[in-house]
Order: sequence, then structure tokens, then C-alpha cells
Amino acid sequence: MSTDEGRSHWFDDEAGPVVRPYAMTRGRTTSPAQHRLDLIAVVVTEPDAGDVEADPTLSPEHVAIVGLCRAEPQSVAELAAEVDLPIGVIRVLVGDLVHAELVHVSRPIPPAELPDESILRDVINGLRAL
Repeated sequence: MSTDEGRSHWFDDEAGPVVRPYAMTRGRTTSPAQHRLDLIAVVVTEPDAGDVEADPTLSPEHVAIVGLCRAEPQSVAELAAEVDLPIGVIRVLVGDLVHAELVHVSRPIPPAELPDESILRDVINGLRAL
């Protein structure tokens, strides 16, 4: 294979160098916090997150995630769309940020734990009767 052929496999003149998703996660496919990271889990920046741009241990993707969540809380699915990375990569990167205590994740209430609709109707009817 010539040098140009090898280069064209890893370089796109319009997009720049290609970085494989597994390179962003250093080959990891899970993180300690990943079990809590479903698609609708909401990621919120910690108030004392500080200046993440100056942290040399964070990748540009980590910094982008914190920046997006600092502007307003984002779901895991929204982050994947905004940062343009696969969900699996976002889960690992968010897990890193949770471990570093730069963000926390709020899980939505599972449908099984929501109050039954008939109970809510009874409460509303009781309030109206007052």
C-alpha cells in the first residue's frame, strides 16, 4: 500500500483526521457510572465544576459535554446528537465526568413507580369537593 492510500484511509481533506470512537474512550466500552445512563437520563453540571477547559486530563469531548450541560441540563441522547458521537461513547465519557465529580445524572422516574392514574383522579375529585 502506498503512502497516499494509507493516508486517504485515515484522512479526509474536508473533515480532517479521523479519530475512531474507541480512541476517545481509550478502548473502554463501559464506565462505573454507565448502569445509570439510559437515553433519557439527564446530565447536569456540578456547581463547583470550575474551569474544565484548563484541565489537561479532559479531552475536547469531555469539555464539550460539560459546556453543553452548563448551558442547560441535557439528556444522554441530546448529548450524543449535539457532540455527534455514538451513544456508547457518550455513556463512557459522561461516566468519566461523573467519576470526576464534574457532572451528575438525574434519572427519570420509571413508569412502574409513577402513581396510578386512578389515584390521581381520586385526589383531583377530592380537591374539587372541598
